[in-house]
Amino acid sequence: TEIARRGIGKVVLLERDTAVGGIPRHCGHSPFGMREFRRILSGTAYAARLEAAALAAGVRILVRHSVLCCRDGLVTAATPDGLRTFRARRIVLATGARETSRAGRLVSGDRPIGVINTGALQNYVHQQHLAPFRRPVIVGTELVSMSAILTCRSGGIRPAAIIEEAARPTVRFPFHLLPHLAGIPVFYGTRIVDINGRPRVEAVTVETGTARQEIVCDGIIFTGRFTPESSLARLSGITIDAGSGGPSVDVYGRTSDPHIFAVGNLLRPIETAGWCWAEAKNIAAGVVADLKGELPTAEDRLSVETGPGIKLVVPQMLDHASVPRALSSLQLRLLAPAKGRLAMSDGTRELWSRPIDSRPERRILIPLGDLKIGSSVHQLTISVTDQERRA
Repeated sequence: TEIARRGIGKVVLLERDTAVGGIPRHCGHSPFGMREFRRILSGTAYAARLEAAALAAGVRILVRHSVLCCRDGLVTAATPDGLRTFRARRIVLATGARETSRAGRLVSGDRPIGVINTGALQNYVHQQHLAPFRRPVIVGTELVSMSAILTCRSGGIRPAAIIEEAARPTVRFPFHLLPHLAGIPVFYGTRIVDINGRPRVEAVTVETGTARQEIVCDGIIFTGRFTPESSLARLSGITIDAGSGGPSVDVYGRTSDPHIFAVGNLLRPIETAGWCWAEAKNIAAGVVADLKGELPTAEDRLSVETGPGIKLVVPQMLDHASVPRALSSLQLRLLAPAKGRLAMSDGTRELWSRPIDSRPERRILIPLGDLKIGSSVHQLTISVTDQERRA
């Protein structure tokens, strides 16, 4: 929408689903839209507004177009009418993120009906108006786990319990109070060791320390543990960052292919819709600047590496140019809860540091304006030093 508003040629949006709107389209609950529209909306209403804004800006939306590959300025998509190829001056990947499935979590047991993730739950309840179960167990305490609780309540579903492997909730205060307000028991330091039931879920066996117990339920919702949906980027030959799982990008959102940009939760798991919206508007300005020949070349970039204690950093490439950056801060996530000092070095000396006390999945920002990086620096490493391990 932002690129179209800036009057840069034709903008086409390709969507593999039957409607645009992504995950918010399936969220019948609030809050969405405060950053974008200055009002509280349900996810469904929010997605509809975004679509209307895109159409009003002149964006051409093509649904049921599943993109197979992006190379050399060509976008190949499978459509209802067969394969179709688009020639583009610039390509923006916005394929988002997905939750880790049961298989990805290596959870053993029977294979009954009733084991789903949050996205499937929202589709059942808000799109198909169905209740896939009545007393599920929710796995995880991320923000999306709280969304699962709200979706359950709107569908007349009462979760039997929430279990979390960590000793504390992942979501920030006050959101972690929602299960208690809803009367849902929460078990920390607990993991599923077995799923029981045929043909439907009947119970789960959980383990807390060395103690095991069985929780009677008729479904399981695996929430969170997001990973970028980067399969298209991989197929397109784009360099993938091992820490984030998404494409490596510079401060303008450019990938290793200078004609392809990446935005949203494809960059890292995971941010809110409002954060991704604001970030993508800034990257859109970078796309427009690139089309005008105003961005520095890829040869001028320096890499940012992750050291001890750091799970990921975005962007992974910086430069010394004076052009306004689309990504104005380095975004970090930790591997484990840690208290210590966050430091940045060029391999020989420390360039920047500050105290840190945070947990995994919590956003940590380093404003790029705070960094004084000489033109002779070609690589930076960020790490947690003087670290005290936290429970």
